[in-house]
Amino acid sequence: MATARQDVSEARRIVVKIGSSSLTTAAGGIDADRVDALVDVLVKQDGRQIVLVSSGAIAAGLAPLGLVRRPADLASQQAAASVGQGLLLARYTASFARYGRRVGQVLLTADDTSRRTHYRNAYRTLDQLLTMGVLPIVNENDTVATDEIRFGDNDRLAALVAHLVHADLLVLLSDVDGLYDGDPARPGARRIAEVTGPEDLTGIELGRAGRAGVGTGGMVTKVEAASIATAAGLPVVLTAASQAGEALAGAPTGTYFRPTGRRSADRLLWLAHASAPRGAVLLDAGAVRAITERGGSLLPAGITGVEGEFVAGEPIELRDESGRAVARGLVNFDAREIPLLIGRSTRELARELGPAYEREVVHRDDLVLLRA
Repeated sequence: MATARQDVSEARRIVVKIGSSSLTTAAGGIDADRVDALVDVLVKQDGRQIVLVSSGAIAAGLAPLGLVRRPADLASQQAAASVGQGLLLARYTASFARYGRRVGQVLLTADDTSRRTHYRNAYRTLDQLLTMGVLPIVNENDTVATDEIRFGDNDRLAALVAHLVHADLLVLLSDVDGLYDGDPARPGARRIAEVTGPEDLTGIELGRAGRAGVGTGGMVTKVEAASIATAAGLPVVLTAASQAGEALAGAPTGTYFRPTGRRSADRLLWLAHASAPRGAVLLDAGAVRAITERGGSLLPAGITGVEGEFVAGEPIELRDESGRAVARGLVNFDAREIPLLIGRSTRELARELGPAYEREVVHRDDLVLLRA
């Protein structure tokens, strides 16, 4: 009989995410022994392709800059990331070199991967690195990301990367050995061995970032990442970095999140979870039905209003008559152009304004429905 974690032990392409607190000291700076311990596990995964999503760039840059804790402002975080990213990659490069393994750095922003051509380029790069036997080390491009285009945490980034590279498994490594039904420091707290769906998380108290103060996540972001991945058809294991080997072997360590959905069109998962809408268009009831029930594109005739400032190619929300966001998509026109289009047919617009206006405001291939 198949074991509960057979999909874990049989996974061939795996995304492993490790957090700052598992790689660095509380004062900042990279803990070489911890990095080596992780690498020792990853290089032993014979016949498997590993993508490593690693936090730690900002934390690694704290001590060299004389900072005692993670700064709150974005500019200082970016400065710390600029210093720390090179130190982190150098440490990984040296550690993997002990086994003759090569690594490659891939820095992503949410804006990069919401756009179709950029998304395909990101996939091709990662896939080619794996084909060539190089282990990709992925991080958010903290030095250039703005508040509007940040993933927010590397747990969510890891879930999206797992979908991007068509992984078979996502492993989230932390300083806690799984999801507990309360604060694991409290007596009587129980580790949850398996989560089969959202209902299993009802009433669970989820902790925030760790006491070290070097990370951005916590159990909340890990559960959110697991929800993204499992809804896209991927199993997830959440456990301590010290148990990485056991987790990858399919042993009953940590918390196993069972897949709950099917894989969707690749880029749409990024559009739903990684993009920040720059504005919105308001739709009449007919346009809402066309999008939500018939899988149609958004045409100018169904628009009743526009909000915000955006340019063509940016993500926007599509809202119904009550103002509820029903979908998100990449818009084909600037915000200042939309008032010219409202309520008009594409044929009429092409005749009056030219053939460039005979197109959808949001094509169905660039549109994802949002859950109610």
